[in-house]
Amino acid sequence: MKDAMPRFDLPPADLRAYRPDVAEPADFDAFWRSTLAESRARSEAPRLTPVDAGLTTVDVYDVTFSGYGGDPVGGWFIVPAGAEGPLPTIVEFNGYNGGRGLPHERLAWASAGYAHFFMDTRGQGSGWGTGGVTADPHGTGPSVSGFMTRGVEDPDTYFYRRVFTDAVLAVDAVRSLPQVDAERVSVSGTSQGGGIAIAAAGLSDGLVGAMPDVPFLCHFERAVGLTDRDPYQEVVRYLSVHRDAAARVFETLSYFDGVNFAARATAPALFSVALMDPVCPPSTVYAARNRWGASSGSTPAADIVEYAFNEHEGGSGAHWPRQARWVAERLAGAGAGG
Repeated sequence: MKDAMPRFDLPPADLRAYRPDVAEPADFDAFWRSTLAESRARSEAPRLTPVDAGLTTVDVYDVTFSGYGGDPVGGWFIVPAGAEGPLPTIVEFNGYNGGRGLPHERLAWASAGYAHFFMDTRGQGSGWGTGGVTADPHGTGPSVSGFMTRGVEDPDTYFYRRVFTDAVLAVDAVRSLPQVDAERVSVSGTSQGGGIAIAAAGLSDGLVGAMPDVPFLCHFERAVGLTDRDPYQEVVRYLSVHRDAAARVFETLSYFDGVNFAARATAPALFSVALMDPVCPPSTVYAARNRWGASSGSTPAADIVEYAFNEHEGGSGAHWPRQARWVAERLAGAGAGG
């Protein structure tokens, strides 16, 4: 095992109280209302195709649903074999530049009795893992290699406008499936997937819970100046060339900051954070967790698990059992069963 880097962020006690001022556009809510309304107007019913994945304990479906602008987005829908539902459901989002992979890599939630939808991230899926299938058919102008700066000088053209819209419409699509109990849907994801889950929680109503695991895409201005790791360094490299664009870039990023979505969340959350994480610095995670529900008119709980001696791997496989217990407790507390 490689040596972990030393802690470089705030002391743990300061992290737990960290509530920074994060830029929030005056038209943040209007921007997202119009974005979602435009794409929902072009949505079609999701298409499910049964897949023989060589698995006997689960049923697997290849899914295509309508995302941003009506674009087709892929995913896997996996349920316990023979299940008719309606089942509590987990919608999961993936890490940076990973794809939906293969069905046998996504068995935990269905094995625990849930329906599980794993969304493919548009344009990604070629950096690690076993691939993705979803194109991103939109041009973005000049950008640094990667996804962080694609269209970053205008919120209308920014890459994550499309991804976050896909995520919300994934929740919509899942709720329309007969195997799914639309009142018992949770969202989850690790790293980029955690950031997407935060956005989905801030933009979707009626979720049971959100489980952002070492989330990315939070408190951009601090992250870009604090860590020397990608993907945040993509923004640094872009601004090192486009020297006069910083104000425009950070204004765009404010429409996509996980802290602002977290403030609008109405469902309870279970975060995780790694205190030696150089990719998603712990203060950026706590910035989102400590604002959870602050602007939503409700008071959802935001639990957090600290992994004191881990980097960006966080709790890895040790964290899923905590998530499974947590979401089961939320369902039981709602009188819905697990």
